Amino acid sequence: MAALRRLLPKAFLAPRSSTISRFVSPPSTLNPQTDLQSAAAALNLHPLRRGGDPKGRNVQWVFLGCPGVGKGTYASRLSTLLGVPHIATGDLVRDELASAGPLSSKLSEIVRQGKLVPDEVIIDLLSKRLETGEAKRETGFILDGFPRTVRQAEILEGVTDIDLVVNLKLREDALLVKCLGRRICSECGGNYNVACIDIKGEDGNPGMYMAPLLPPPHCETKLITRSDDTEEVVKERLRIYNEMKAADFGSTCETQPLNLAQAGSCYLLSDINLTKPVEDFYRSRGKLLEFDLPGGIPESWPKLLQALNLEDGDDKRSAAA
Repeated sequence: MAALRRLLPKAFLAPRSSTISRFVSPPSTLNPQTDLQSAAAALNLHPLRRGGDPKGRNVQWVFLGCPGVGKGTYASRLSTLLGVPHIATGDLVRDELASAGPLSSKLSEIVRQGKLVPDEVIIDLLSKRLETGEAKRETGFILDGFPRTVRQAEILEGVTDIDLVVNLKLREDALLVKCLGRRICSECGGNYNVACIDIKGEDGNPGMYMAPLLPPPHCETKLITRSDDTEEVVKERLRIYNEMKAADFGSTCETQPLNLAQAGSCYLLSDINLTKPVEDFYRSRGKLLEFDLPGGIPESWPKLLQALNLEDGDDKRSAAA
């Protein structure tokens, strides 16, 4: 990870081919719902010894998925379990916007105009974060929100090896309710969800239940809603995400203006992963793990761990208590 701050901008400017042969492996799409063990074997996810500590597994993973699907939730849990930093580019952008940093005014203007945050800005923020982590002797990472274009994926591939890309999926009717239920504690910054999702199965389609993730008593009176978590904005965000996927948008690093009149001033396009081309990029390298969330955290977390060939001792102990 040495000198990433210098390497990333250079890679951004240097011409690169669309593939790097030493990373290419046969195309595959791995669905953990149907073949968990094969998925783990194909991705060389070696099982931990019984009683082993998952910390120290120097993973370099990427989480993809549509806005609100839970990338941050599951990436954060895995970050704690594995002892590696969870780096969310949406948070990096929000932190920079709230600061008096050199990019703050530029980002404010980009967001005001409803444009995509340019690659060079995202790369600059990410490289600074990685450099800070390197100084703290951090090892490994789980990226959330990067790469969002094939160009970014190529740049990342040029400076480090990505072991695994997890693509989280959730049915859209559940996703809308989930986004509208998100809450943040204004004091501690904890993330919660007050929505109780109970979708009945019909016409041969399975139902889904997601219990609310309620705050502890000391946070109950301090909950706030993100300014972009309104029904109008969430629907617009999902519409743009789906249109971009359908159009195969995202293979270029150019700034693209979009019609975001209804999105509000705090709507960050860094939060939208333009994932279809990026999914294909990592699928062609045999590194993509597709994971359909079957429900809330109690249902999804154990199955995600199984797909990743991991064990959470704390989770088992709490379940047995």
